Amino acid sequence: MSRTVARESAFKIVFETAFQAETPDELYERFFELQDEKLDVTEDDQKYIKDIINGINENLTTIDEKIKSHLKDWSFERISKVDLAILRISTFEILYRDDIPVKVSVNEAVELAKQYSDEASSSFINGILAEIIKEK
Repeated sequence: MSRTVARESAFKIVFETAFQAETPDELYERFFELQDEKLDVTEDDQKYIKDIINGINENLTTIDEKIKSHLKDWSFERISKVDLAILRISTFEILYRDDIPVKVSVNEAVELAKQYSDEASSSFINGILAEIIKEK
């Protein structure tokens, strides 16, 4: 599994937390139980995904405050659940993962937005992440 696919898997779990009563750990376990065996998940992939899920969960208030502080003429509550999941993953990577280049986090976020959200989302996400990077 590539890091891109692992990040997409983490995105799906983070997104699902907005709609489920299960804990992130329970969603993580169920996600991998339901995945097709062709996904070819390595231990490193599982660790990366788990680190993302746990990292967001442990730092959610800080991550959300960072996102909120860069919204212009937009309220946090209006951000779509898809865009919010993407922003949380990328913000976590930018703030807490020195092993992931910032440009990679931003590019992957934009690509996820193009795939899972509407046309305007990739620009919206790119703009917020650019401001978070400036502040870092």
